[in-house]
Amino acid sequence: MEKTYDPHKIEQHWYKIWEESGYFAPSGKGEPYCIMIPPPNVTGSLHMGHAFQDTIMDALTRYHRMRGFNTLWQPGTDHAGIATQMVVERLLEREGKTRHDLGREKFLEKVWEWKAHSGGTITRQLRRLGASVDWSRERFTMDEGLSRAVREVFVRLYEEGLIYRGKRLVNWDPVLHTAVSDLEVIAEEEKGHLWHIRYPLADGSGHLVVATTRPETMLGDVAVAVHPEDERYRHLIGKAVRLPLTDREIPIIADDYVDPEFGTGCVKITPAHDFNDYEVGRRHDLPQINIFTPDARLNDNAPPRYRGLDRFEARRKIVADLEKLGLLERIEDHVLKVPRGDRSGAVIEPYLTDQWFVKAGPLAEEALRVVKEGRIRFIPENWTKTYYQWLENIEDWCISRQIWWGHRIPAWYDADGNIYVGRSEAEVREKHHLGDRPLKQDEDVLDTWFSSALWPFSTLGWPDKTPELETFYPTSVLVTGFDIIFFWVARMVMMGQKFMNDVPFRDVYIHGLVRDAHGQKMSKSKGNVLDPLDLIDGIDLESLVKKRTAGLMQPQMARQIEQQTRKEFPGGIPSYGADALRFTFAALATTGRDIRFDLGRIEGYRNFCNKLWNAARYVFMNTENQDLEGEAEPTPVDRWIRSRFQQALETVIESIESYRFDLAAQATYEFLWDEYCDWYLELAKVSLAEGTPAQQRATRQTLIEVLEAFLRLAHPIIPFITEEIWQKARDITGIDGDTIMLQPFPLPDETRIDTEAESEVAWLQQFILGLRRIRGEMNIAPGKPLPVVLQDGSRDDRERVERWRPYLERFARVESVRWLEAGETPPEAAIALVDELKILIPLAGLIDKEAELQRLAKEITRIEKELPRVEGKLKNPKFVEKAPAEVVEKERQKLMDLKSRLMQLRKQKARIASL
Repeated sequence: MEKTYDPHKIEQHWYKIWEESGYFAPSGKGEPYCIMIPPPNVTGSLHMGHAFQDTIMDALTRYHRMRGFNTLWQPGTDHAGIATQMVVERLLEREGKTRHDLGREKFLEKVWEWKAHSGGTITRQLRRLGASVDWSRERFTMDEGLSRAVREVFVRLYEEGLIYRGKRLVNWDPVLHTAVSDLEVIAEEEKGHLWHIRYPLADGSGHLVVATTRPETMLGDVAVAVHPEDERYRHLIGKAVRLPLTDREIPIIADDYVDPEFGTGCVKITPAHDFNDYEVGRRHDLPQINIFTPDARLNDNAPPRYRGLDRFEARRKIVADLEKLGLLERIEDHVLKVPRGDRSGAVIEPYLTDQWFVKAGPLAEEALRVVKEGRIRFIPENWTKTYYQWLENIEDWCISRQIWWGHRIPAWYDADGNIYVGRSEAEVREKHHLGDRPLKQDEDVLDTWFSSALWPFSTLGWPDKTPELETFYPTSVLVTGFDIIFFWVARMVMMGQKFMNDVPFRDVYIHGLVRDAHGQKMSKSKGNVLDPLDLIDGIDLESLVKKRTAGLMQPQMARQIEQQTRKEFPGGIPSYGADALRFTFAALATTGRDIRFDLGRIEGYRNFCNKLWNAARYVFMNTENQDLEGEAEPTPVDRWIRSRFQQALETVIESIESYRFDLAAQATYEFLWDEYCDWYLELAKVSLAEGTPAQQRATRQTLIEVLEAFLRLAHPIIPFITEEIWQKARDITGIDGDTIMLQPFPLPDETRIDTEAESEVAWLQQFILGLRRIRGEMNIAPGKPLPVVLQDGSRDDRERVERWRPYLERFARVESVRWLEAGETPPEAAIALVDELKILIPLAGLIDKEAELQRLAKEITRIEKELPRVEGKLKNPKFVEKAPAEVVEKERQKLMDLKSRLMQLRKQKARIASL
């Protein structure tokens, strides 16, 4: 084995072997276990959220593969309609062209070219992370097989009346000229205004004041609503107002939707441009007046002077005209949530347009029922409520998009506007006896989430009855973020129940959002994005700055981002390797909504990998070409480590089975670092040096056997390093097999649990730790031999002291042991306790009393000066209110630590002074 652990030398080497050997494919034996990868955007690249969930899915897949399951981790990518089309349109823009210059067919050719050119990035990155997906089954949502499934589902739903075409209000992106889903709309608080406008009563008896954040939409008003119980306006219900700037009269209506406490208690109703108003309009049978063109200019339904104006230009003109007419009562500052398209950044308009919809109600009933019956389990369980909430208040789903890249809607129109839906134009013509009548296919494509909703069964060959579909559906678990419970999880359940008559997965493991060390969401605009590949391979500072400041939507942020990056990563990012990154993700996989990623953690887990590497080298040096056969007599230390391994194993299995990867990682870490390395490898040196041949043989067997079992235990989380070390361990132990991947996962063996050995070694550890604590407190050099005086021990203690004497001499540097006689006065000493046994270290002559008192006094003075500074900071309201919460918490913790340390030092000083 190489002297130092270098992940780059081993990781890509082993992945190539695994993939070429076909180890990722289902074995065809055992109970099926299947995970569908949430398909990332085909043109995207791996971000921290992907890397996190892919680590979790890979750990589950590797674990179940080792448990003998017939495992399939199904890979694939999503065509990501709008996102991909935008990328290609931007490329055309650089050439001074638009998609319309090319026409639909040529444009789609360009998109397929782009997909072929850049579509492999994410799969290359998945390989780098160690994902054991079955690449031979990789799917793409626009593959012919999946496209066929999409057409089949559309046609069947249409034939059942569950898909229809209708005029409805949708989220409209006026830059992309398409409807977008709620998921693609980000509403963030922005500073705006509230305009208070007078609407004159039609009978000339006065006016109502209506407050609005969007005065341009008033041209589409069809009513003013008040609350039916509002005494101020009850007498006006049923009357009318004159709509300013138009020649229309509109009614005053009563509706519970109005909040009498907000604004003036009068609300303008614009059903064609507001989702709530749309519902009010339906209740009162009001007309819908659309005043916008698809690019958000005012259309011919607006008065002539405003036609053709951009909506914000129209706003300025309308406000100025209202002011001239004396109809603008006042303007106040107002913070409001502005919906913007996550792709274009444009302000989204509620827009009335003809679209295709899925009638969601009947499908939602089934999706609710299966979860209520316990056929699908959410982990953590509290996400079930979120799922219920959405499905119980579900709206019909708008599935059409006015773009070109995607699954084209399988509907055709004749010259009279009749709609024909079918799997192909040929099928439509034959079914409806249309002969050679001219037909035109619908221009729209389906929402990307429509094909994603079929992912669990379309990837397995549906609508054909394939062996894979028979074997792996329903799948075992879905691993996903909480942000797409509605958009993806619920829809997969709806479609799975509808077309497979079964749930798509048994468990849904919902993970939190990966944030930066300060709890901030990672985003390009904040300049705090970490690329998982940079953590694996490392990146120098200049390249990191360039990466973070290139292609910003707000170029003015570049300077700030550069300064922040140089401050946070003065030396760039070192190379940590994939295993250290994977271990970090597993350790961070708590049940919370947020996952704070801190480079300090990955540094710690890189050290863990080093620790494992060095431990393995030590074990191999002591076991390779050594006698491992024949009579063996395990020492209590050998029995102890085997017993402790059983306990760790039980914890890891229980934690993985309950999706607590953080606890599995913790148990793995603590066993290797705290028990195997810090204690066992050290204690084993005694029997290797001084034991009988049978004891030495037993210790060597234990060293290699526990290491080999540990490698199998840790493999699902850290696959590369465990494979590399296991290859050597296999040769020494004579185990059959070419790869650790296909070795059985270790299983608990109760016969190996040895409470007697655990109790013996626990006593020894307490004794040694007691002596180490005294050395630390009294500033006694680690190598200085200690005289030990013992008091009040039991007969068992006396026997144990003799039994463990070689270990105490070697690891605690004990030079002599003496028991106090009955009635003898104990010397002035530092004391440690092991249950009833008192361990006394006489201090006379062991320490330089004056030098030690001076050292303690100096440290006490330093802390006494530091305390008021920290206290002052925490008493400053500006600091407490304005500093980030974690910074304030850090200072509070610092204050507690300083106070505790000061108390300890004062006690210590008093003790030494009394000598």
